[in-house]
Formats: sequence, C-alpha cells, structure tokens
Amino acid sequence: MSTAPQELPDPPGASSAPPPVERAAAAARRARVRFGSACGCPVFLRIIRDEALLELRALGSKGRWSQLAAYPILAQGCPAAPKQREGDGLSPEGFYRLSAASLHPASKYYLALNIGYPNAYDRRCGRTGSLIMIHGGARSVGCFAVGDAAIAEIYGAVATALQAGQAYVPVQIYPTRMDAPATAADDLRRHLRLGWQYSAAHGGAPYADRDND
Repeated sequence: MSTAPQELPDPPGASSAPPPVERAAAAARRARVRFGSACGCPVFLRIIRDEALLELRALGSKGRWSQLAAYPILAQGCPAAPKQREGDGLSPEGFYRLSAASLHPASKYYLALNIGYPNAYDRRCGRTGSLIMIHGGARSVGCFAVGDAAIAEIYGAVATALQAGQAYVPVQIYPTRMDAPATAADDLRRHLRLGWQYSAAHGGAPYADRDND
C-alpha cells in the first residue's frame, strides 16, 4: 500500500473527533464495559478474509482461547488475492504481531493498529509495502476498516492486554477457514494451514509463528 491511512484525506466527521489521548482512554473504558473481567486477559485477532470477519479472541481462566466478539470488515483489499507489492491495493495474509508501538490513537480513521506488514516471511517471498492497519471508518486502500465503534473495542482490548503484560498480540489473517484437507495449494496457503491446524489442535491458541522474530 503506497499511502498510510493517516495520510489520506480526512473521513467525514474526522475534524470533530476527540484528541488522541481521549480517544485511547475512551477505547479502554469501552473495552472494560463490553468485556468485563476478560479485559486485560491475553488476546489475539483472527481475520477470515472471504467472510470479511475479524474475531477478537481471549485466553480464559481454564487455558482455552474463545471468541469475545466478532466484527464485520467494512472494507479491505480484494479478498481473492493476498498483498504482493507496494501500491497494489491488496491486503496481506499471514501471521503478524501488535506491540505498544503498533497503537495509533492519532489516526484520521479514529484509531488504528499497525499489523507490522511485511513480516520476515513476506520479505523472504519478495513482498513489499508498509503501514497496513486495522482502523476505523468504512473505507480502505489495502487495510482493514471495521468502523469507529468496532475499532474502539478492539483497540481498547489490545491496549489493555499489552498494558497488563502481554508481550505482543498476534494478528492471524487467513483467506478462508482452512478446516478442509488441502488438495492443492501454493506455499503461502500451506504456511497458513499450519497456523490454522495448530490453533484447532491447541484449544484455539494462536499459532506460535516465528515470522516476526
């Protein structure tokens, strides 16, 4: 993607948005109200591109990961293909991580999370691009737009988990649900299937990838 979401023209209503510190604080409060005692537990995000769905998943007291909430993705790059190069308008597929540096409360799309594309696997495959975000609003150029209300809950849950000591928050992006046995697949699909199968076999846990080490 050649242009960061923060650098695009302001979306309607952006000028009336609260200051970034207030937005981040409001997001944390919203997450605490919505998720209660689960807010602050380890979390991860899973995106199913062909369903335009983002799942927020959390680690429960019994050591199993379960879905806290699911949000429709309002805009993304064409889900028929993963991102390959800067400026192609497509969205990535793979295993990414959010840290404190990933939090962007000053986004023109209300709040944003930088997923960290390209990761090491992407770079080995020659993929290029930068500044791929999960953000508010309802439009996107290669990012994942989920709307302001949804990003407030997602951002709040991620920020609170990081503040509570989670080292990083995984973001796992799949083209589709990968339950069916593979018949033919390219290297990326095989790579992604390992993550899906790991999660299925380990109580819903995110794949312990090394793509970002």
